[in-house]
Amino acid sequence: MAKPSLQFICTDCGHKETKWVGRCPACKTYNSMSESAIPTLASTRVSIMGFESRGATRTTARLHPTGLSTRSDPPPRVATGHPELDRVLGGGLVEASAILIGGAPGIGKSTLLLQLAANLSAGRKVVYISGEESLDQIQIRARRLQVANAEVDLISSNDCLAIADHIEMLDPGSIVIVDSVQTLYSGGDSAPGSISQVKSAASHLIPAAKSRNVTLLLVSHLTKEGSMAGPNVLMHSVDAVLFVDTDMSAGLYRIVRAEKNRFGPADEVGLFEMTERGMRDVVNPSEIFISQRDSTAFGTVIFPSLEGTRPLLLEVQALVAPTSFGTGRRSATGWEVNRLNMLLATLSARLGLSLADSDVYVNVAGGMRVTDPAMDLAVATAVLSAKAQVALPSDLAVFGEIGLAGEVRNSSRAESRIKESVNLGLTNVLCPMMRDKAHLPGGANLKELRRVSEIITRVPALKSLYENS
Repeated sequence: MAKPSLQFICTDCGHKETKWVGRCPACKTYNSMSESAIPTLASTRVSIMGFESRGATRTTARLHPTGLSTRSDPPPRVATGHPELDRVLGGGLVEASAILIGGAPGIGKSTLLLQLAANLSAGRKVVYISGEESLDQIQIRARRLQVANAEVDLISSNDCLAIADHIEMLDPGSIVIVDSVQTLYSGGDSAPGSISQVKSAASHLIPAAKSRNVTLLLVSHLTKEGSMAGPNVLMHSVDAVLFVDTDMSAGLYRIVRAEKNRFGPADEVGLFEMTERGMRDVVNPSEIFISQRDSTAFGTVIFPSLEGTRPLLLEVQALVAPTSFGTGRRSATGWEVNRLNMLLATLSARLGLSLADSDVYVNVAGGMRVTDPAMDLAVATAVLSAKAQVALPSDLAVFGEIGLAGEVRNSSRAESRIKESVNLGLTNVLCPMMRDKAHLPGGANLKELRRVSEIITRVPALKSLYENS
């Protein structure tokens, strides 16, 4: 006969555990756990594919499914005081959620989270736990950010088990910030930051926070390859993963991007400006990215990108120069170089434009990294402008995907791209053929294309290139 399974029940509050503990996690009383057997169902014989097998012992616990059509209220949101961060999170912090925030050293993770803690401390309990900095260092930064008077509890510790116990004593609705998960230690022979220690920290902190309805924000380091340090199980365990990055041009701006979000759209971005008093929200990012554009220079064009649900106007720059070697060099910053090679081959085959003896450089000004395929047409237009050495109209915006056959394909959310362009004075839009024009903004002058070869004829500034080809 199989040995019955055992459970431990608290004699004071009835809390159940699968293993013996010295103190009840629910009522915090010591030596109150009593051992008892779990009632089981009788074993049964089951015939599977003609073979009889004795069924495994099962507990009497019953699952209670909920219908998919059953409506429930959306989870409550907590505004962070930063509209850009609320946008990335999908409307604010969700109570009892676990959020992982990663970024390079010195990028501003601790600065942003200390500002966040100060903003949220007005109406709820906020605990800021640091395993890297002392209390004096945190308070010095708080004075620099002018948030030293905020009602935030500070703890300097890397004891993972003590932190989990502290979380279990907090009131529901509290917020805990842990900086960082790579500094936590829960016992054993491995050092803090190792895979086993990071997994152990996640297995202790996240269940403790969710059991008390506490919002948990974990800071994580990045590897030299730019990925989140630690095992991937850490990213699977949390509800949202945010990356803090910087623009590569001047380093004045910080880009917060959502790589995973169970409560909102992924790939959403927020833009901040790093100042002496911390992170400041950038209200209109499009103006930032195109504010320093030289409209009289050739090889530049404005591309209405789509980052998450937000359209952003980016400046695409191209330069075509004679090569010093036998084969032309191709370089792309902020865009995939393989995509550039494919696009140049398409231009050579469909337009008869020879670029084999030329170096081609493409850059996305402002340091943004673009994966939107609608950037194909903008890059092609910028390359043609650089080849002809003729400046494009300053009020021109370009977007559209280009196939290997030379066709210009439709792009997602074209109406939002056109609306953002018109709002900033770019009334001429070079784009794919539009099927539905009912919701387009007034004042937009569309120049629709079916094939990439029509760029030269639709943009009068490139007429000289057409005559020489």
